[in-house]
Amino acid sequence: MITDPYAPLWSSDGQWALLWPAAVALVLSALIGIEREVRAKSAGLRTHTLVGLGSAVFMIISKYGFEDLIDVPGVSIDPSRVAAQVVSGIGFIGGGLIFVKRDIVRGLTTAATVWLAAAVGMAAGAGLPALAVGTTVGHFVITAGFPPLVRALGRRRRAEAPTLRLDYFDGRGVLRNVLAACTERGWALHGVEVDREGTTEEGLRVASVTLTLDGRGDLVALAAEIAQLDGVRAARTGAEEPLDEQ
Repeated sequence: MITDPYAPLWSSDGQWALLWPAAVALVLSALIGIEREVRAKSAGLRTHTLVGLGSAVFMIISKYGFEDLIDVPGVSIDPSRVAAQVVSGIGFIGGGLIFVKRDIVRGLTTAATVWLAAAVGMAAGAGLPALAVGTTVGHFVITAGFPPLVRALGRRRRAEAPTLRLDYFDGRGVLRNVLAACTERGWALHGVEVDREGTTEEGLRVASVTLTLDGRGDLVALAAEIAQLDGVRAARTGAEEPLDEQ
């Protein structure tokens, strides 16, 4: 028999203490949000803080919200079920931050950061503050330390990328035909660098460019085909000698 009519309304006796994990999640996720806000990302301070705090609250509810039902016969408590739903549910927010424009995917890092903020909040809500703090530190290591590494890898990738060097008569739409030939053979253009421009003795304008390509086809065969195009004076791969000259 229940003597206190209000006792069933309270799941836990230490509710004020439960605010501390939520506060830890709020501070840590706000730090992540500030970094995203400074970088002018689509999800900034408010979004990351709300995600982190909300995830912590869900974890606290899952862990402590059913203490009054532990001793009830026939009731089984599984705190991990709410955590699993948070992990899957946060994907809806992350998916809304990703968009594709002209075959370029944007928002992946921001979506992953929102997902990380949820993990920080869940760790704090589960009573694992060291893990929450360590994950937040890991976020700043990745976002601040990895961009220089990515740029270095990008420069190395471009240096090793297949290149095609062309000499052609300018003003005849030659470059457009060259790009069409590359596309037909399965090559994608990553960059165009103008090496030099000048005029022949006959007064015709000529240009020399280097095309940075991406693909797995036969680059030599592509150069040979392009060398036969009208208006192309010479075509060669990398540092090779001209394959043909008109």
